[in-house]
Amino acid sequence: MNDTEFHRLADELMLAIEDALDAWQADADIDYEINGGVMKLTFENTVSGNSSMVINRQEPLHQIWLATKAGGYHFDYQDHEWRCNRGGDLFADVFSHACAAQAGETFTLKTSGSAER
Repeated sequence: MNDTEFHRLADELMLAIEDALDAWQADADIDYEINGGVMKLTFENTVSGNSSMVINRQEPLHQIWLATKAGGYHFDYQDHEWRCNRGGDLFADVFSHACAAQAGETFTLKTSGSAER
């Protein structure tokens, strides 16, 4: 994968996340901001108090990194999907689970490679 392709794929993922967050309607408040290719999500007024999550691009490695309350994950683009380089889990599934845990409410990110299509 070259840098141009990586940026296109990373942009598609970030846009899918933005769209899902903008469309999400629940009691928990999830705010996000993007600065320099880094997306920071802030979970406010949740059962466990305020917390945050960070998604950023690692261009030299062509990876997407996700930092959650539960830990950090690195994703490589393999077989047309962003997969965790530790267990092979899909980004959408890990992200959805982390959002649900931090917001205290069900959240599902749907991408072409997620479990729910």
